[in-house]
Amino acid sequence: MKQTLAGGLLLLSLLAPSAFADEAAALELDAVLASSATHFPGILRSLAARRAVEGRNLEVEGAFDLVFAADGFSRLSGFYDGTAAEGTVRQRVRPLGASFYAGYKLSDGTFPIYEDIAFTNTGGALKVGVLFSLMRDREIDLARFSERDARLELREADLDVLLTRIGVQQRALIAYWRWVTHGRKLRVYENLLRIALERQDGLEEQVRRGALANIFLTENLQNITRRQSLVTAAERNVAVAANELSLFYRDGAGVPRVPVEAELPPGVALNEVDDLAVADEFAVSEALARRPELALLRTAIEREQNRLLLRRNDLKPRLDFNVEAQSGLGSIAEGGPSRDSDDTIVGFTFSVPFQQRAERGRLQQSLAALDARLEEQRLTEEQIQLEVRNVLLNLRVSRELLLLAAQEVQQSEIMRAAELRRFQSGASDFFLVNVREETAADARIRLLEAELNTRVARANYDAATVDLGRLGLD
Repeated sequence: MKQTLAGGLLLLSLLAPSAFADEAAALELDAVLASSATHFPGILRSLAARRAVEGRNLEVEGAFDLVFAADGFSRLSGFYDGTAAEGTVRQRVRPLGASFYAGYKLSDGTFPIYEDIAFTNTGGALKVGVLFSLMRDREIDLARFSERDARLELREADLDVLLTRIGVQQRALIAYWRWVTHGRKLRVYENLLRIALERQDGLEEQVRRGALANIFLTENLQNITRRQSLVTAAERNVAVAANELSLFYRDGAGVPRVPVEAELPPGVALNEVDDLAVADEFAVSEALARRPELALLRTAIEREQNRLLLRRNDLKPRLDFNVEAQSGLGSIAEGGPSRDSDDTIVGFTFSVPFQQRAERGRLQQSLAALDARLEEQRLTEEQIQLEVRNVLLNLRVSRELLLLAAQEVQQSEIMRAAELRRFQSGASDFFLVNVREETAADARIRLLEAELNTRVARANYDAATVDLGRLGLD
Protein backbone atom coordinates (compact mmCIF):
# COMPACT_ATOMS: atom_id res chain seq x y z
CA MET A 1 0.00 0.00 0.00
CA LYS A 2 2.94 2.34 0.62
CA GLN A 3 4.04 1.75 -2.95
CA THR A 4 0.56 2.71 -4.05
CA LEU A 5 0.87 5.98 -2.16
CA ALA A 6 4.32 6.71 -3.55
CA GLY A 7 3.25 5.95 -7.08
CA GLY A 8 0.11 8.01 -6.68
CA LEU A 9 1.86 11.22 -5.66
CA LEU A 10 2.38 11.96 -9.34
CA LEU A 11 -1.16 11.16 -10.33
CA LEU A 12 -3.03 13.98 -8.65
CA SER A 13 -1.16 16.36 -10.92
CA LEU A 14 -3.01 14.69 -13.79
CA LEU A 15 -6.28 15.57 -12.11
CA ALA A 16 -5.50 19.21 -11.52
CA PRO A 17 -2.58 20.70 -13.45
CA SER A 18 -1.13 24.06 -12.56
CA ALA A 19 -3.13 25.68 -15.33
CA PHE A 20 -6.31 24.38 -13.73
CA ALA A 21 -7.13 27.81 -12.31
CA ASP A 22 -5.52 31.06 -11.42
CA GLU A 23 -4.28 30.27 -7.93
CA ALA A 24 -4.60 33.90 -6.84
CA ALA A 25 -8.29 33.90 -7.79
CA ALA A 26 -9.07 30.45 -6.41
CA LEU A 27 -11.88 30.14 -3.89
CA GLU A 28 -10.32 28.66 -0.77
CA LEU A 29 -12.14 26.52 1.76
CA ASP A 30 -11.33 28.93 4.60
CA ALA A 31 -13.23 31.71 2.82
CA VAL A 32 -16.31 29.51 2.48
CA LEU A 33 -16.20 28.41 6.14
CA ALA A 34 -15.73 32.00 7.34
CA SER A 35 -18.63 33.15 5.17
CA SER A 36 -21.02 30.43 6.31
CA ALA A 37 -20.09 30.90 9.97
CA THR A 38 -20.85 34.62 9.69
CA HIS A 39 -23.79 34.90 7.32
CA PHE A 40 -25.66 31.58 7.16
CA PRO A 41 -29.34 32.29 8.05
CA GLY A 42 -29.67 29.20 10.23
CA ILE A 43 -26.83 30.40 12.45
CA LEU A 44 -28.24 33.94 12.55
CA ARG A 45 -31.63 32.50 13.52
CA SER A 46 -30.13 30.51 16.41
CA LEU A 47 -28.25 33.62 17.56
CA ALA A 48 -31.51 35.58 17.51
CA ALA A 49 -33.15 32.84 19.60
CA ARG A 50 -30.27 33.12 22.05
CA ARG A 51 -30.84 36.88 22.39
CA ALA A 52 -34.46 36.15 23.25
CA VAL A 53 -33.30 33.83 26.03
CA GLU A 54 -30.97 36.57 27.28
CA GLY A 55 -34.06 38.78 27.52
CA ARG A 56 -35.80 36.11 29.58
CA ASN A 57 -32.82 36.03 31.95
CA LEU A 58 -33.09 39.76 32.43
CA GLU A 59 -36.84 39.43 32.96
CA VAL A 60 -36.64 36.85 35.76
CA GLU A 61 -33.94 38.84 37.54
CA GLY A 62 -36.58 41.53 37.93
CA ALA A 63 -38.05 39.50 40.83
CA PHE A 64 -35.06 40.70 42.88
CA ASP A 65 -35.32 44.37 41.93
CA LEU A 66 -35.37 47.01 44.65
CA VAL A 67 -38.98 48.16 45.12
CA PHE A 68 -40.09 51.49 46.49
CA ALA A 69 -43.70 52.11 47.57
CA ALA A 70 -45.42 55.09 49.13
CA ASP A 71 -48.92 55.97 50.26
CA GLY A 72 -50.60 58.68 52.27
CA PHE A 73 -53.84 60.49 53.00
CA SER A 74 -55.15 63.76 54.48
CA ARG A 75 -58.58 64.60 55.90
CA LEU A 76 -59.78 67.86 54.39
CA SER A 77 -62.93 68.14 56.55
CA GLY A 78 -64.63 66.52 59.49
CA PHE A 79 -63.91 66.11 63.19
CA TYR A 80 -60.41 64.66 62.65
CA ASP A 81 -57.75 66.57 60.73
CA GLY A 82 -55.02 63.91 60.50
CA THR A 83 -52.48 63.73 57.63
CA ALA A 84 -50.13 60.76 57.17
CA ALA A 85 -47.57 59.59 54.59
CA GLU A 86 -45.38 56.50 54.49
CA GLY A 87 -42.63 55.24 52.18
CA THR A 88 -41.08 51.76 52.10
CA VAL A 89 -38.23 50.15 50.21
CA ARG A 90 -37.98 46.37 49.92
CA GLN A 91 -35.16 44.22 48.57
CA ARG A 92 -35.48 40.49 47.99
CA VAL A 93 -32.33 38.40 48.36
CA ARG A 94 -31.71 34.79 47.43
CA PRO A 95 -30.50 33.11 50.66
CA LEU A 96 -33.38 31.77 52.75
CA GLY A 97 -35.85 33.50 50.45
CA ALA A 98 -35.31 36.58 52.60
CA SER A 99 -36.55 40.13 52.11
CA PHE A 100 -35.05 43.23 53.72
CA TYR A 101 -37.19 46.28 54.10
CA ALA A 102 -37.04 49.77 55.56
CA GLY A 103 -39.80 52.32 55.99
CA TYR A 104 -40.42 55.83 57.20
CA LYS A 105 -43.73 57.41 58.07
CA LEU A 106 -44.78 60.84 59.28
CA SER A 107 -48.14 62.10 60.54
CA ASP A 108 -49.71 65.32 61.83
CA GLY A 109 -53.06 66.01 63.45
CA THR A 110 -55.53 63.66 65.06
CA PHE A 111 -56.94 60.34 63.91
CA PRO A 112 -59.85 58.18 65.02
CA ILE A 113 -59.00 55.20 67.19
CA TYR A 114 -59.34 52.77 64.30
CA GLU A 115 -56.49 54.71 62.60
CA ASP A 116 -54.39 54.94 65.75
CA ILE A 117 -51.47 53.24 63.98
CA ALA A 118 -50.96 56.35 61.87
CA PHE A 119 -49.67 58.47 64.83
CA THR A 120 -45.94 59.30 64.91
CA ASN A 121 -43.65 61.68 66.77
CA THR A 122 -42.96 65.06 65.24
CA GLY A 123 -39.94 63.64 63.38
CA GLY A 124 -41.82 60.58 62.18
CA ALA A 125 -41.03 56.89 62.72
CA LEU A 126 -38.36 54.71 61.15
CA LYS A 127 -38.45 50.92 60.86
CA VAL A 128 -36.16 48.25 59.40
CA GLY A 129 -36.76 44.54 59.22
CA VAL A 130 -36.04 41.21 57.61
CA LEU A 131 -38.39 38.37 56.70
CA PHE A 132 -37.05 34.91 55.86
CA SER A 133 -38.27 31.35 55.40
CA LEU A 134 -37.26 28.40 57.56
CA MET A 135 -39.08 25.57 55.75
CA ARG A 136 -40.93 26.13 52.48
CA ASP A 137 -39.06 28.54 50.18
CA ARG A 138 -35.86 28.18 52.25
CA GLU A 139 -33.77 26.57 49.48
CA ILE A 140 -35.84 27.45 46.44
CA ASP A 141 -38.97 29.31 45.49
CA LEU A 142 -40.62 30.26 42.22
CA ALA A 143 -38.40 33.33 41.69
CA ARG A 144 -35.15 31.47 42.34
CA PHE A 145 -36.33 28.52 40.28
CA SER A 146 -37.12 30.82 37.36
CA GLU A 147 -33.72 32.47 37.65
CA ARG A 148 -31.84 29.15 37.67
CA ASP A 149 -34.02 27.77 34.89
CA ALA A 150 -33.37 30.85 32.74
CA ARG A 151 -29.61 30.45 33.22
CA LEU A 152 -29.84 26.81 32.18
CA GLU A 153 -32.00 27.82 29.22
CA LEU A 154 -29.29 30.27 28.18
CA ARG A 155 -26.74 27.44 28.35
CA GLU A 156 -29.04 25.38 26.13
CA ALA A 157 -29.27 28.30 23.71
CA ASP A 158 -25.46 28.48 23.56
CA LEU A 159 -25.32 24.75 22.85
CA ASP A 160 -28.03 25.09 20.20
CA VAL A 161 -25.93 27.78 18.50
CA LEU A 162 -22.86 25.51 18.63
CA LEU A 163 -24.83 22.53 17.32
CA THR A 164 -26.19 24.63 14.48
CA ARG A 165 -22.73 25.98 13.65
CA ILE A 166 -21.23 22.48 13.55
CA GLY A 167 -23.99 21.20 11.26
CA VAL A 168 -23.71 24.20 8.95
CA GLN A 169 -19.92 24.02 8.70
CA GLN A 170 -20.05 20.28 8.05
CA ARG A 171 -22.48 20.84 5.19
CA ALA A 172 -20.40 23.77 3.90
CA LEU A 173 -17.30 21.55 3.83
CA ILE A 174 -19.11 18.87 1.85
CA ALA A 175 -20.71 21.38 -0.54
CA TYR A 176 -17.32 22.98 -1.24
CA TRP A 177 -15.58 19.71 -2.04
CA ARG A 178 -18.49 18.50 -4.18
CA TRP A 179 -18.17 21.66 -6.24
CA VAL A 180 -14.40 21.18 -6.54
CA THR A 181 -14.81 17.51 -7.45
CA HIS A 182 -17.38 18.19 -10.15
CA GLY A 183 -15.14 20.93 -11.52
CA ARG A 184 -12.21 18.54 -11.73
CA LYS A 185 -14.39 15.88 -13.34
CA LEU A 186 -15.36 18.45 -15.96
CA ARG A 187 -11.67 19.05 -16.71
CA VAL A 188 -11.13 15.31 -17.20
CA TYR A 189 -14.02 15.09 -19.66
CA GLU A 190 -12.96 18.29 -21.43
CA ASN A 191 -9.46 16.86 -21.87
CA LEU A 192 -10.96 13.64 -23.24
CA LEU A 193 -13.03 15.64 -25.72
CA ARG A 194 -10.04 17.76 -26.71
CA ILE A 195 -8.06 14.63 -27.61
CA ALA A 196 -10.89 13.43 -29.86
CA LEU A 197 -11.25 16.82 -31.55
CA GLU A 198 -7.52 17.09 -32.18
CA ARG A 199 -7.48 13.56 -33.54
CA GLN A 200 -10.31 14.39 -35.94
CA ASP A 201 -8.13 16.86 -37.81
CA GLY A 202 -5.39 14.26 -38.25
CA LEU A 203 -7.85 11.58 -39.32
CA GLU A 204 -9.41 13.85 -41.95
CA GLU A 205 -5.98 14.48 -43.42
CA GLN A 206 -5.20 10.74 -43.51
CA VAL A 207 -8.55 9.98 -45.15
CA ARG A 208 -7.89 12.62 -47.82
CA ARG A 209 -4.54 10.97 -48.53
CA GLY A 210 -6.21 7.56 -48.69
CA ALA A 211 -4.23 6.22 -45.73
CA LEU A 212 -7.39 5.44 -43.75
CA ALA A 213 -10.92 4.42 -44.58
CA ASN A 214 -13.74 6.95 -44.12
CA ILE A 215 -15.26 4.78 -41.38
CA PHE A 216 -12.52 5.95 -39.00
CA LEU A 217 -13.90 9.48 -39.27
CA THR A 218 -17.38 8.24 -38.39
CA GLU A 219 -16.04 6.27 -35.44
CA ASN A 220 -14.17 9.30 -34.10
CA LEU A 221 -17.24 11.50 -34.59
CA GLN A 222 -19.13 8.98 -32.51
CA ASN A 223 -16.45 9.33 -29.80
CA ILE A 224 -16.73 13.14 -30.02
CA THR A 225 -20.52 13.00 -29.60
CA ARG A 226 -20.27 10.68 -26.62
CA ARG A 227 -17.58 12.80 -24.99
CA GLN A 228 -19.53 16.00 -25.66
CA SER A 229 -22.45 14.42 -23.78
CA LEU A 230 -20.13 13.69 -20.86
CA VAL A 231 -18.90 17.30 -20.89
CA THR A 232 -22.44 18.68 -21.01
CA ALA A 233 -23.56 16.51 -18.09
CA ALA A 234 -20.44 17.48 -16.15
CA GLU A 235 -21.13 21.19 -16.79
CA ARG A 236 -24.62 20.71 -15.40
CA ASN A 237 -23.22 18.99 -12.29
CA VAL A 238 -20.74 21.82 -11.76
CA ALA A 239 -23.53 24.41 -12.03
CA VAL A 240 -25.74 22.52 -9.59
CA ALA A 241 -22.86 22.12 -7.11
CA ALA A 242 -22.03 25.83 -7.44
CA ASN A 243 -25.65 26.75 -6.69
CA GLU A 244 -25.62 24.49 -3.62
CA LEU A 245 -22.33 26.03 -2.47
CA SER A 246 -23.81 29.54 -2.75
CA LEU A 247 -26.08 28.66 0.17
CA PHE A 248 -22.96 28.82 2.35
CA TYR A 249 -20.71 31.17 0.37
CA ARG A 250 -22.09 34.70 0.72
CA ASP A 251 -20.92 38.26 0.22
CA GLY A 252 -20.50 40.85 2.97
CA ALA A 253 -24.24 41.58 2.94
CA GLY A 254 -25.09 37.91 3.36
CA VAL A 255 -26.36 37.49 -0.22
CA PRO A 256 -25.58 34.06 -1.76
CA ARG A 257 -22.69 34.20 -4.22
CA VAL A 258 -22.40 31.55 -6.93
CA PRO A 259 -18.74 30.68 -7.57
CA VAL A 260 -17.50 30.46 -11.15
CA GLU A 261 -15.24 27.88 -12.78
CA ALA A 262 -12.27 30.26 -12.73
CA GLU A 263 -12.36 30.10 -8.93
CA LEU A 264 -11.77 26.35 -8.79
CA PRO A 265 -8.66 25.70 -6.71
CA PRO A 266 -5.62 23.83 -8.03
CA GLY A 267 -5.17 20.19 -7.12
CA VAL A 268 -3.25 18.80 -4.19
CA ALA A 269 -0.84 15.91 -3.84
CA LEU A 270 -2.32 12.53 -3.00
CA ASN A 271 -0.54 12.34 0.34
CA GLU A 272 -2.33 15.52 1.48
CA VAL A 273 -5.69 13.88 0.81
CA ASP A 274 -4.51 10.61 2.31
CA ASP A 275 -3.50 12.39 5.53
CA LEU A 276 -7.14 13.43 5.99
CA ALA A 277 -8.07 9.80 6.62
CA VAL A 278 -5.69 9.43 9.56
CA ALA A 279 -7.79 9.62 12.73
CA ASP A 280 -6.76 9.72 16.36
CA GLU A 281 -8.92 6.99 17.84
CA PHE A 282 -7.68 7.72 21.36
CA ALA A 283 -9.05 11.27 21.18
CA VAL A 284 -12.56 10.12 20.32
CA SER A 285 -13.60 9.34 23.89
CA GLU A 286 -12.45 12.79 24.97
CA ALA A 287 -14.26 14.36 22.05
CA LEU A 288 -17.51 12.65 23.08
CA ALA A 289 -17.52 14.79 26.20
CA ARG A 290 -17.65 17.85 23.94
CA ARG A 291 -20.67 16.74 21.93
CA PRO A 292 -23.35 19.46 22.15
CA GLU A 293 -26.15 16.89 22.05
CA LEU A 294 -24.96 15.28 25.28
CA ALA A 295 -24.35 18.66 26.89
CA LEU A 296 -27.89 19.67 25.91
CA LEU A 297 -29.29 16.56 27.55
CA ARG A 298 -27.22 17.09 30.69
CA THR A 299 -28.58 20.63 30.87
CA ALA A 300 -32.14 19.41 30.31
CA ILE A 301 -31.65 16.90 33.16
CA GLU A 302 -30.38 19.70 35.38
CA ARG A 303 -33.48 21.73 34.53
CA GLU A 304 -35.72 18.81 35.48
CA GLN A 305 -33.80 18.34 38.74
CA ASN A 306 -34.27 22.03 39.46
CA ARG A 307 -38.00 21.69 38.81
CA LEU A 308 -38.07 18.63 41.09
CA LEU A 309 -36.63 20.72 43.92
CA LEU A 310 -39.45 23.23 43.42
CA ARG A 311 -42.09 20.51 43.49
CA ARG A 312 -40.70 19.06 46.73
CA ASN A 313 -40.55 22.54 48.19
CA ASP A 314 -44.28 22.92 47.52
CA LEU A 315 -44.98 19.97 49.82
CA LYS A 316 -43.28 21.52 52.86
CA PRO A 317 -45.08 23.45 55.61
CA ARG A 318 -44.53 27.20 55.65
CA LEU A 319 -42.67 28.76 58.55
CA ASP A 320 -41.65 32.37 58.01
CA PHE A 321 -39.80 34.38 60.64
CA ASN A 322 -39.74 38.15 60.89
CA VAL A 323 -37.52 40.55 62.86
CA GLU A 324 -38.26 44.25 62.87
CA ALA A 325 -36.90 47.28 64.72
CA GLN A 326 -38.61 50.64 64.80
CA SER A 327 -37.98 53.94 66.49
CA GLY A 328 -39.80 57.24 66.90
CA LEU A 329 -37.98 60.41 65.84
CA GLY A 330 -38.42 63.90 67.22
CA SER A 331 -40.59 64.94 70.14
CA ILE A 332 -43.89 63.51 71.29
CA ALA A 333 -46.87 64.48 69.15
CA GLU A 334 -50.62 63.85 69.24
CA GLY A 335 -50.11 60.10 69.55
CA GLY A 336 -48.69 60.46 73.02
CA PRO A 337 -45.62 58.90 74.70
CA SER A 338 -46.50 55.40 73.41
CA ARG A 339 -45.08 56.48 70.02
CA ASP A 340 -41.76 57.55 71.52
CA SER A 341 -40.18 54.14 72.10
CA ASP A 342 -37.58 51.96 70.43
CA ASP A 343 -39.21 48.63 69.68
CA THR A 344 -37.86 45.26 68.55
CA ILE A 345 -40.49 42.92 67.22
CA VAL A 346 -40.22 39.26 66.24
CA GLY A 347 -42.96 37.23 64.63
CA PHE A 348 -43.65 34.09 62.69
CA THR A 349 -46.18 32.64 60.29
CA PHE A 350 -46.87 28.93 60.15
CA SER A 351 -49.18 27.01 57.85
CA VAL A 352 -49.58 23.35 56.90
CA PRO A 353 -51.43 22.44 53.68
CA PHE A 354 -53.47 19.23 53.78
CA GLN A 355 -54.01 16.62 51.04
CA GLN A 356 -51.81 18.48 48.51
CA ARG A 357 -53.05 16.46 45.58
CA ALA A 358 -52.10 19.16 43.09
CA GLU A 359 -48.57 19.39 44.52
CA ARG A 360 -48.11 15.62 44.63
CA GLY A 361 -49.38 15.33 41.06
CA ARG A 362 -46.84 17.91 39.85
CA LEU A 363 -44.09 16.09 41.76
CA GLN A 364 -45.01 12.82 40.08
CA GLN A 365 -44.89 14.50 36.65
CA SER A 366 -41.43 15.92 37.37
CA LEU A 367 -40.09 12.54 38.48
CA ALA A 368 -41.40 10.93 35.29
CA ALA A 369 -39.91 13.70 33.12
CA LEU A 370 -36.53 13.26 34.82
CA ASP A 371 -36.58 9.49 34.22
CA ALA A 372 -37.42 10.08 30.56
CA ARG A 373 -34.50 12.50 30.19
CA LEU A 374 -32.09 10.04 31.78
CA GLU A 375 -33.15 7.30 29.37
CA GLU A 376 -32.85 9.71 26.46
CA GLN A 377 -29.31 10.55 27.59
CA ARG A 378 -28.35 6.87 27.70
CA LEU A 379 -29.76 6.26 24.21
CA THR A 380 -28.01 9.34 22.80
CA GLU A 381 -24.67 8.25 24.27
CA GLU A 382 -25.06 4.84 22.63
CA GLN A 383 -26.04 6.40 19.30
CA ILE A 384 -23.04 8.74 19.37
CA GLN A 385 -20.68 5.89 20.14
CA LEU A 386 -22.13 3.96 17.19
CA GLU A 387 -21.84 7.03 14.96
CA VAL A 388 -18.19 7.55 15.88
CA ARG A 389 -17.36 3.90 15.26
CA ASN A 390 -18.95 4.14 11.81
CA VAL A 391 -17.13 7.39 11.10
CA LEU A 392 -13.81 5.76 11.95
CA LEU A 393 -14.69 2.78 9.77
CA ASN A 394 -15.58 5.06 6.86
CA LEU A 395 -12.30 6.91 7.27
CA ARG A 396 -10.27 3.73 7.13
CA VAL A 397 -12.17 2.36 4.14
CA SER A 398 -12.07 5.65 2.25
CA ARG A 399 -8.30 5.76 2.68
CA GLU A 400 -7.91 2.25 1.28
CA LEU A 401 -10.22 3.02 -1.65
CA LEU A 402 -8.36 6.25 -2.33
CA LEU A 403 -5.03 4.47 -2.58
CA LEU A 404 -6.51 1.74 -4.74
CA ALA A 405 -8.03 4.35 -7.04
CA ALA A 406 -4.65 6.06 -7.32
CA GLN A 407 -3.08 2.74 -8.22
CA GLU A 408 -5.75 2.17 -10.87
CA VAL A 409 -5.05 5.59 -12.40
CA GLN A 410 -1.37 4.81 -12.55
CA GLN A 411 -2.00 1.47 -14.22
CA SER A 412 -4.54 2.84 -16.70
CA GLU A 413 -2.16 5.66 -17.68
CA ILE A 414 0.59 3.13 -18.39
CA MET A 415 -1.81 1.09 -20.53
CA ARG A 416 -3.07 4.16 -22.39
CA ALA A 417 0.44 5.39 -23.20
CA ALA A 418 1.51 1.91 -24.32
CA GLU A 419 -1.55 1.48 -26.55
CA LEU A 420 -0.95 4.88 -28.13
CA ARG A 421 2.65 3.95 -28.93
CA ARG A 422 1.47 0.64 -30.47
CA PHE A 423 -1.12 2.51 -32.55
CA GLN A 424 1.45 5.00 -33.79
CA SER A 425 3.69 2.08 -34.80
CA GLY A 426 0.81 0.33 -36.56
CA ALA A 427 0.58 -2.56 -34.08
CA SER A 428 -2.82 -1.56 -32.65
CA ASP A 429 -6.13 -0.19 -33.91
CA PHE A 430 -8.12 2.95 -33.34
CA PHE A 431 -10.81 1.18 -31.27
CA LEU A 432 -8.33 0.00 -28.61
CA VAL A 433 -6.79 3.46 -28.34
CA ASN A 434 -10.21 4.96 -27.60
CA VAL A 435 -10.96 2.24 -25.07
CA ARG A 436 -7.66 2.87 -23.26
CA GLU A 437 -8.26 6.63 -23.22
CA GLU A 438 -11.74 6.31 -21.80
CA THR A 439 -10.64 3.66 -19.30
CA ALA A 440 -7.92 6.03 -18.08
CA ALA A 441 -10.45 8.87 -17.84
CA ASP A 442 -12.87 6.65 -15.90
CA ALA A 443 -10.07 5.75 -13.50
CA ARG A 444 -9.37 9.44 -12.92
CA ILE A 445 -13.07 10.04 -12.27
CA ARG A 446 -13.10 7.23 -9.71
CA LEU A 447 -10.03 8.71 -8.05
CA LEU A 448 -11.79 12.08 -7.81
CA GLU A 449 -14.84 10.36 -6.30
CA ALA A 450 -12.58 8.52 -3.85
CA GLU A 451 -10.98 11.83 -2.89
CA LEU A 452 -14.43 13.37 -2.35
CA ASN A 453 -15.51 10.40 -0.22
CA THR A 454 -12.36 10.81 1.86
CA ARG A 455 -13.06 14.50 2.40
CA VAL A 456 -16.70 13.83 3.28
CA ALA A 457 -15.62 11.13 5.74
CA ARG A 458 -13.14 13.56 7.29
CA ALA A 459 -15.81 16.27 7.54
CA ASN A 460 -18.08 13.79 9.31
CA TYR A 461 -15.22 12.84 11.64
CA ASP A 462 -14.49 16.48 12.44
CA ALA A 463 -18.16 17.10 13.21
CA ALA A 464 -18.48 13.91 15.26
CA THR A 465 -15.41 14.77 17.36
CA VAL A 466 -16.24 18.52 17.53
CA ASP A 467 -12.97 19.62 15.95
CA LEU A 468 -13.81 23.33 15.89
CA GLY A 469 -10.50 24.28 14.29
CA ARG A 470 -11.06 22.15 11.18
CA LEU A 471 -14.67 23.33 11.02
CA GLY A 472 -13.55 26.96 10.94
CA LEU A 473 -15.14 27.76 14.30
CA ASP A 474 -12.13 28.40 16.53
